[in-house]
Amino acid sequence: MDKWIALVKSTMKERKVTQDQLAERLGMSQGGVGHWLTKRRVPSLADMNRVIAELGLAQLEVALVIREKPESADDDVASCARPNPYFCYPVSDWKGACEVREERLAYGTTRFESTDYHARGEAFWLQVTGDAMTAPTGLSISEGMMILVDPAIDAEPGKLVVAQWANSPQATFRKLSEESGQRYLVPLNPTYPKTLFSDECRIIGVVVQATMKF
Repeated sequence: MDKWIALVKSTMKERKVTQDQLAERLGMSQGGVGHWLTKRRVPSLADMNRVIAELGLAQLEVALVIREKPESADDDVASCARPNPYFCYPVSDWKGACEVREERLAYGTTRFESTDYHARGEAFWLQVTGDAMTAPTGLSISEGMMILVDPAIDAEPGKLVVAQWANSPQATFRKLSEESGQRYLVPLNPTYPKTLFSDECRIIGVVVQATMKF
């Protein structure tokens, strides 16, 4: 609930939407919207999704995640008992990822994965292929893992990024680094060569999460 309220308030501020305007779009009173945003009343999941859709965030979805109860009484049982709003983002492929920012087409997939990450942009998931980002020590992202890409995050040296070369039909996953004022796309696997970052390459987005499903 808190994350949903934070998302709604920040989006309203960013897009200069007042409570009155939002209430008009929803066909309800300003007071009703105010009660939701101050937690005097709890909206249904359908209402939560209706609000974010009216704010232009139709690519997001609030979902109720049900998980097993913790075995230990020392665990935070109360937090498990409460509904947890998660955000759902579409799963793309490495060719489709190249279209996300350039043409802003609708995602060509019906598969979604959920996370508690509040994306700044039109985030999407990719499944890692190959072992270029599998490292012998330290940070390692192996084949089959899911990475969440946020196009609105600034690509700075040290970040993991998804990029595309002008002559390539699909995206690539690397670490952005800087040496002596020059930037490179570097694999975490030392058996792969690093590549000089140039004007012929564009950053599609920054990787903000990596998960493995069993």
